[in-house]
Amino acid sequence: MNRALQMTSAALIGALAVLVFPVAPSLAQGSAPLFDMTKVTESAYSFRFGIHRNMVLVTSDGVIVTDPISPVAAQHMMAEIRKITDKPVKLVIYSHNHWDHIAGARIFKDQGAKIIQHEAGARETRPSPIVVPADETFSGEKHVVTMGDQTVELIHLGRSHGSGMVVMRVPRERILHTIDVVTPDRIAFRIMPDFFPQDWIKALRKIEQLDFDRIIPGHGPASSPKSAVAEARQYLEDLGAAVAEGAKRAGPFAFDKITEHVKNELRPKYGKWDQFDNWMHMNVERMILEQRIGW
Repeated sequence: MNRALQMTSAALIGALAVLVFPVAPSLAQGSAPLFDMTKVTESAYSFRFGIHRNMVLVTSDGVIVTDPISPVAAQHMMAEIRKITDKPVKLVIYSHNHWDHIAGARIFKDQGAKIIQHEAGARETRPSPIVVPADETFSGEKHVVTMGDQTVELIHLGRSHGSGMVVMRVPRERILHTIDVVTPDRIAFRIMPDFFPQDWIKALRKIEQLDFDRIIPGHGPASSPKSAVAEARQYLEDLGAAVAEGAKRAGPFAFDKITEHVKNELRPKYGKWDQFDNWMHMNVERMILEQRIGW
């Protein structure tokens, strides 16, 4: 048990390093642009800064921006928005409580934008000099925001990732902004920090019932088809089954042997997914802890 916690702590330190320094090394070295804006539908855009993404929605009465990512990212985002429209940014929506997504809203706040967040996320957002507190919070499973000709449904997922996690559906554009809960063609992030795998699966099943055609994720490609949601859910289910079988064969905390078994079982289906070999041992560790101690 002590070994499991030590390994998990070490992995968590690595995960936090990525969160604090959100620009991937290859991007920082100039092999790809630091940021870009991609048009996904007639009015919805995916803005990328390093390895993070958000959604920008242009309405007839102003602009809605989701997670601003960081102060530097928000400055570049504002410049990209000005290339698209001269309408003001009137609303910023925070998806959950993690700083690597919700920092940097000051540039929008200073221009008069309102910031909204689920009450659970606002309550658990730790103070930071680069995170502007929400002006307005909401409760319940669904909150609808209307601006001009666009409506955005904020759907609270409950305990899945972070606190107050909401996905954002734009009915007119038939898109859903999934933030961290769906990253297409990539296994789960490292030790799944602040994720609860079984609740995550339940959240993904809830998302699958919604009416939309494409997603804008918080990491990965600018957009992907709806099928990416089911694929993410199936991966977690397959991972859990493989870990359980590996533990049955090798012992409940035989991490290395269980990981070897899981890789052999999942490689035919997921071997080409991003970070399969680099992160799988951490995915396995997280799943073992959930299955063995309920965390």
